[in-house]
Amino acid sequence: MHTVVITGASAGVGRATALEFARMGANVALLARDADALAAAAEDVRKLGVRALPIPVDVSDAKAMDRAAEQVENELGPIDVWVNNAMLTVFSPFSKLTPEEFARVTEVTYLGQVYGTMAALRHMRRRDRGTIVQVGSALAYRAIPLQSAYCGAKHGVRGFTDSLRSELMHDRSRVHVTMVQMPALNTPQFDWAMSHVAYAPQPVPPIFQPEVAARAIVWAALHRRRELYVGMPSIKAIVANKFFPGLLDRYLARTNYRAQQRKPLAPATRVNNLWRPVPGLHGTHGSFDGCAQDTSAALWASTHRAAIAGAGLAAGALLWALLKKR
Repeated sequence: MHTVVITGASAGVGRATALEFARMGANVALLARDADALAAAAEDVRKLGVRALPIPVDVSDAKAMDRAAEQVENELGPIDVWVNNAMLTVFSPFSKLTPEEFARVTEVTYLGQVYGTMAALRHMRRRDRGTIVQVGSALAYRAIPLQSAYCGAKHGVRGFTDSLRSELMHDRSRVHVTMVQMPALNTPQFDWAMSHVAYAPQPVPPIFQPEVAARAIVWAALHRRRELYVGMPSIKAIVANKFFPGLLDRYLARTNYRAQQRKPLAPATRVNNLWRPVPGLHGTHGSFDGCAQDTSAALWASTHRAAIAGAGLAAGALLWALLKKR
């Protein structure tokens, strides 16, 4: 692993992931809209002793994504890992969304991953190697109210990724595509996402720090796992939706309007990042450090399945031997 590209790299999960890859010695290309925020993130990456290449780009522009991929190849070298992480959302009942708002979320959160994948594959296919990581969400399986555009986009990413994966298998390609399904995360999106609800948005607890997501993305990039669920809340939501979707519809209708909002009232002058970046808020963490978890036992278990299975077999063998002695 020498060169990694990360979209949405100026803040939140993308910025945490850039730092995590840098700690492992990878050179990192950082893609996002805000040039100043990218420059600051790139400087943090360089402090870890690797090269950083900030590229201001809107992921909804397919031609710009192709140019960014070419620039990375020319300046950092062959792309080994491409992480599609950029996203937008609007907190709103569907009835209050405009067509333009819905389209913008779809263009960035869904088509941004499509265009990033296309740009990466143009280079990876030639070499017949590389890994593409799609940053997903438990909401790619179980949609919730007030985020119809985002949930639809994440469902779309999962569908297109499954189709692409089968095509790569048909072609006997060694390019690997994986998807990482995230839980609620303490990122700045809740401070700058457009909102048509009465109160300020918040992630549905329990909440995890972006570094948990970053570790999951790096692990997925280095292991040929088809999909990785991050955190017990993601596992519960995905499994429950498989067996009890109607029950979840009713449960979420009762609980998730309140669960996604917090006091105080969202001010009428609140800025949002739907159409342009919001300067000054591009940190790794959002406003929920006081209640966010920085570890996940479920993620550890998922990424250590072989060790756990081996320990279970050893314990079983020991128990059997003890019973036989009786």
